[in-house]
Amino acid sequence: MRFSIVTAFPEYFDAFLNTSIVGRAVKEGKIEIDIVNLRDYAINSYGQIDDYSYGGGGMVIRPEPLYNALKSIKSEKSFVVYTSPQGVVFNQDTVEALAAKDHVILICGHYEGIDERFAEKCVDLEISIGDYVLTGGELPAMVIVDAVSRLVPGVVGRGEAVLEDSFYRGMLDHPHYTRPSVWCGLEVPEELVSGDHEKTARWRRRQAVVRTLKRRPDLLARANIRPYLSQGVYVMLVHHPVLNKDGKTVTSAVTGLDLHDISRSCMTYGINKFIVVTPLKSQQEMVCKIVNHWEKASEGLNPMRSEALSLLKAFDSIEDCLAWIEKKEKKKPLTVATTAKKRAGALPVFELKRILLERDLPVCILFGTSWGLADEVFSGVDVVLSPILGGKGDYNHLSVRSAVAILLDRLFGWR
Repeated sequence: MRFSIVTAFPEYFDAFLNTSIVGRAVKEGKIEIDIVNLRDYAINSYGQIDDYSYGGGGMVIRPEPLYNALKSIKSEKSFVVYTSPQGVVFNQDTVEALAAKDHVILICGHYEGIDERFAEKCVDLEISIGDYVLTGGELPAMVIVDAVSRLVPGVVGRGEAVLEDSFYRGMLDHPHYTRPSVWCGLEVPEELVSGDHEKTARWRRRQAVVRTLKRRPDLLARANIRPYLSQGVYVMLVHHPVLNKDGKTVTSAVTGLDLHDISRSCMTYGINKFIVVTPLKSQQEMVCKIVNHWEKASEGLNPMRSEALSLLKAFDSIEDCLAWIEKKEKKKPLTVATTAKKRAGALPVFELKRILLERDLPVCILFGTSWGLADEVFSGVDVVLSPILGGKGDYNHLSVRSAVAILLDRLFGWR
């Protein structure tokens, strides 16, 4: 990956390019960093690159030297970034987006900034590293290069270290300790010195949860929380008791399309079991027949479909299913009901993520077929979720297959 940094103060970068991880990556050819001296493109022999601001104020970098410097290094694959207090706030999403570019050009502002015409004509993205003002764009440029470089293969010696970084998976990192094992009367947590790798991994995941909930709960909106839940997650598709269009309690029919599509969503998002609840033996037999067909699939059929449908299991009732989960997990599951209608006390997905992380219990998410779960179901669950809403006002008639996929992505998808 290549970076080009356009600056009026190239000496800022001398130590940066020759020390630590970035310096080593440059020497090893993992990344390339070019420093472009803006004064080489000055408008006169005096090295002038700035002028007074129209309307009064301080000095502003003129558009001509910026444009000429940019022309000397830009190609069709270049992506131009201007470091500015008015830019989008730099975060891990931006880091990952920039890491996907072949060539990132960083324009360092100074004084009162750069001429707005150049920004409008030539800049692809303005980035701010925080809500404060610095004397120039050189420090933000270093921050951007450092953060993006970590995602370039080979730059960080231990690749999995990047995956463990704060924000990479949407959560804060766990605490770190080193020798001595006792310092000022404070001991290293027992889990870390036990020699039990699984015990250590569980402790680290839990501490990442505790730290995120305490310090940055806002991060949960973009985090995939599935790796941080130590208990099982179950999806239940309820065919009884559900409502028909007249509001009466009925038993709906199982459809093959629901089974196939929801199974694939469950496999994608790490669900332990996809459970179908129907008291009708003929419907349960149909579920078993579909599963058996794919388990014994002859050569040429899709093996990934077989893997997804292996998650399927049928029960006579919601109560039987929850009892089976409790026996399997050795804990009573947290039950979550979904609905397409507004109900008092319903919680948003963000709040459910927080609850799941805090309680760390097995969870079973109930989806109704036909016209939704019967009222009696809602009185027996722990959490009711707010309806999934889009941009069409109160219109809310998603298929259950779509609702499952959307909700699982909001809970367990990467942002």
